[in-house]
Amino acid sequence: MPYLAHTAHSQLGALWMGCVGWTLIAVALGLIQWRVWLVSDREVISSGVAWVGLWRACFNSHHTVTPGFVVMHCRYMSLTEAFTPPEIAAGQVLMFLSLIVGLCGNAGGVYAMRNVYFGMAKDSPTRLAFVTTGVLCLIAAVMSLVPLLWNLSSVVTNQTIKFPPKFKMPQTPDSQHVGCGIGVGMVGAVLMVVSGVIFCMYRLPVRSQHLDGSQPGTDGGGAQGKHNPAFADGGGAQGKHNPAFDSHESL
Repeated sequence: MPYLAHTAHSQLGALWMGCVGWTLIAVALGLIQWRVWLVSDREVISSGVAWVGLWRACFNSHHTVTPGFVVMHCRYMSLTEAFTPPEIAAGQVLMFLSLIVGLCGNAGGVYAMRNVYFGMAKDSPTRLAFVTTGVLCLIAAVMSLVPLLWNLSSVVTNQTIKFPPKFKMPQTPDSQHVGCGIGVGMVGAVLMVVSGVIFCMYRLPVRSQHLDGSQPGTDGGGAQGKHNPAFADGGGAQGKHNPAFDSHESL
């Protein structure tokens, strides 16, 4: 059973980055501040600011727009609604899939690190586990980057959304800018990319040390046995003739 803990310090940091990146992507999925709309008509939107996320469009109002809610008014945007723009519909699907794939990637990273730090049998696919983890992290990052960059482009080009009347939202804002939801998601996706690359770069050492410190091919004590010529002729050296012994026998 080889000792490999010293070979995966970078991958331990990558696992931490992958977990943080996955958490940030999950937070971005639930935030409403993907697009920030600034409007001049404050008859309904009292603050003049409205937020558009992947699932809801919200604004503050001093009037009772939604029964039971005086301050915050929110409406959910469904994937099947005709007015839902394609970048938001794609974000609802891809961001959710990114969470599932990223979770599988982090689980694979835990399994690979377990093999490294707690011992690995000869047939354990440690290298394959690291590569699989890296690929899953990269796929999750790409899945989240597509809607993030798509919505970012829509904000930069000042794209509008034709909300139905029940949303109480203007058809066109005076201006709009990128909200913190896209920023949080971008940071999480970048962390997932970095962690995926580090996982894919893992290499097994050419000669692994044994747990007892000996090298492969040795006798366990670190030194190979040497040939002893004294035992070349069946276990002992042949005796030589002693003339003094013959003269003693003739007396």
